[in-house]
Amino acid sequence: MYNKMWHQTQEALGALLDKEPQKMVEPQRNQVFIFQTLATFYIKYVQIFRNLENVYDQIVHPQKRILIRKVLDGVMGRILELKNEMVELELTEFHYFDDILQDLKLAPQQLDIPIPKYFLKEKLEVIKGREKILAQILADSGIDTSEMKFPVKSMPFDQAVKLIQIAERARQGRLRALFMKQIYLQEYRAKQSKTLGKKVTDTWAAALCIQKVWRRFHQCKKTEKLREEEMIFLGMNPPPLFNEVSATVIQAEKVDRLRNEVQMKHEEDYREALVTIKNDLKLIEGLDIKENLQDQIRHWFIECRNLTGTFPDYPDIEEGGSAIIFSNKTIQQVQICLRNEVMKNGMSPSLFFPLEGCNAYTSIEIWMNKDESWNFSQDFDPELIKEEKRKELESEIRVQVDELMRQELKNLKLAVDREREHPAKVGKKKKKKGKKGKKKEKKTKKDKDLTADRTIESLYKELVEEGLLIQALKVNLSDYIGEYSYLGTTLRQVSIEPMPSLLDVRQLITLYGIWPLGSAAVHEKAPLVKSLLLAGPSGVGKKMLVHAICTETGANLFNLSSSNIAGKYPGKNGLQMMLHAVFKVARQLQPSVVWIEDTEKTFYKKVPNAEKTNEPKRLKRHLPQILKLLKPDDRILIVGTTRRPFDAELQSFCRVYQKIILVPRPDYASRYVLWKQIIERNGGVLTSALNVSCLAKVTDGFTQGHIVKVVKAVLTDQRLRRQIHKPLTAVEFITAITSMDPVYKEEEESFKNWYAKTPLGKKRALAITGGSTEKAKDKGKRK
Repeated sequence: MYNKMWHQTQEALGALLDKEPQKMVEPQRNQVFIFQTLATFYIKYVQIFRNLENVYDQIVHPQKRILIRKVLDGVMGRILELKNEMVELELTEFHYFDDILQDLKLAPQQLDIPIPKYFLKEKLEVIKGREKILAQILADSGIDTSEMKFPVKSMPFDQAVKLIQIAERARQGRLRALFMKQIYLQEYRAKQSKTLGKKVTDTWAAALCIQKVWRRFHQCKKTEKLREEEMIFLGMNPPPLFNEVSATVIQAEKVDRLRNEVQMKHEEDYREALVTIKNDLKLIEGLDIKENLQDQIRHWFIECRNLTGTFPDYPDIEEGGSAIIFSNKTIQQVQICLRNEVMKNGMSPSLFFPLEGCNAYTSIEIWMNKDESWNFSQDFDPELIKEEKRKELESEIRVQVDELMRQELKNLKLAVDREREHPAKVGKKKKKKGKKGKKKEKKTKKDKDLTADRTIESLYKELVEEGLLIQALKVNLSDYIGEYSYLGTTLRQVSIEPMPSLLDVRQLITLYGIWPLGSAAVHEKAPLVKSLLLAGPSGVGKKMLVHAICTETGANLFNLSSSNIAGKYPGKNGLQMMLHAVFKVARQLQPSVVWIEDTEKTFYKKVPNAEKTNEPKRLKRHLPQILKLLKPDDRILIVGTTRRPFDAELQSFCRVYQKIILVPRPDYASRYVLWKQIIERNGGVLTSALNVSCLAKVTDGFTQGHIVKVVKAVLTDQRLRRQIHKPLTAVEFITAITSMDPVYKEEEESFKNWYAKTPLGKKRALAITGGSTEKAKDKGKRK
């Protein structure tokens, strides 16, 4: 089934690659048409990626998985390229595809970008080993991680005694009230028995009264049951066992674990076969390959001698040796060149497709037409390994043959043509190489290693003990709950810039943070994002997103916040040593995330008197230099979080942070989903008595942090036990949230106004007010 799905997805990808140059041959001046085209390609690539990721996770054949992985990385890179083009066109990080999704008949949920599972699967052992080392260092140094997560506030002795007294008096009061209630009930029952004893009771009337009450109760229950069944039938309420894990799901989890074991076993067998088959080929066919190569080159000598009258010059090693003599372009390579020429006229050429894609297509066609009836277990194919290793062995033997044939050609020239080589030319070449070597030496002298005498392990331990390398919380990006913005396109049509939704923020974190850090191939060729800024009010989940990036990619987390580095590595030399150690370890153990919390303090306009002793602006001059030194093969991401970006110098702030993402307060749709899921995750049961819609409407302006605090405060152990007899109601949560301050609209507007002053925000504002995109870009460049 998954082989068929792979073939269908690959055909869809091939058709999409053929359509791209056709759509973009003629340059279009209409920006709306260009955006619609880019957005359509973007959505289709996302659908292809979702299918390929599913196929890669399910297939166990090792050679097929390698091929799918290459195409998967290429699709990821192409999605990032299209995203970059859309940002440059619309001058905003957030895009809305309501009309396009409607045309393609897709739901907004299908636009959600998944995180490949292989990011963690392929380096699970490395991550576990690193976590053990980190936990051991923290234990040896006496740093308790539980205290770091949940700090305990100290309390004066008198206040503690007073608190204990209040609790004890309250306990005694509750016991006395219970005792007095029992006495009152006893007295009430005694009075009732006396009054009833005096009256003449009518048994028939009493039976009739009981019958009425019972029938009414029974009919109410029956009506409630019928109404509940009707709501379930209409799909407005979940079925009774909806939240319980079914046997099918448990069985699927078992199959998933078994499949992972089979994948690992087949990959190990494949790696062993690569070595053994190559050694066998070397023993059996090595001499034949060597003789064939020598015969081909000798034949070339004779042909050139017959045609030109002299022996040819042998190609140098830098030029490719004898391989360049017998290399001819195939039809597919010619098609690739033509396609690249067409792509230059319209859409910007991709660094991922079609070069990598076309090389992969030839292998895919082999698998599509291959009979695998003999390979039921889906183990490796030895014949394909032989073909691959035969080429590899030939290239290795060719190097040895080239050395022999150069000497043979030299002897032929001396014996037959009496030609001698000119030593002057060789000397000149050597001199040039010597100059190049000197230049390289000069470059290496500039990059001084301040810790050349120390190992990575010792630096790692030191950074952990100093609190600069911290343990990331286990938080998945899927835990950042949010909904799609359904009014984005409508608002933009009337020139109103909408606030982004939480789902939009989650997608940007995936595209700019998780994908490049998770895949080295994507990070090297995709549009490079070195730094990321998350700006928004407190409680919207900025810190959670930072930890989610580390969890999803297995990245190390370095904390360079001004409050964390205060008093550590003092002086100019100390600061240089700290930054050198941090980024040296980050490069060696990549992927890595460098987190700067409250990053506006690093770029203060004016440092408050209370914070002058902490020197919050220590990193201000060094961060731009660090960003220049980061290369495409360095999977390091600098992430800053801020709740007061207006306190920072805007120019230097925007110079450091390449991408700025506004993290908004949740809208109604997101609040509705948040209340439901957070209540259920904390043990709450949703019933008809709890009006979640009303709760989401009333709590407008409150953040995810507020909702989590309220749910944890209301759903105590005692309240969870009483849910059977007394279901949860919205009033309980509303009463608890009234003591908290929401994020008012004025504060949200202040964030929007600040973002409008950033370079991208200025370009967007100029484009909306009537200026062209080109003018906006030119204005941004001049500044």
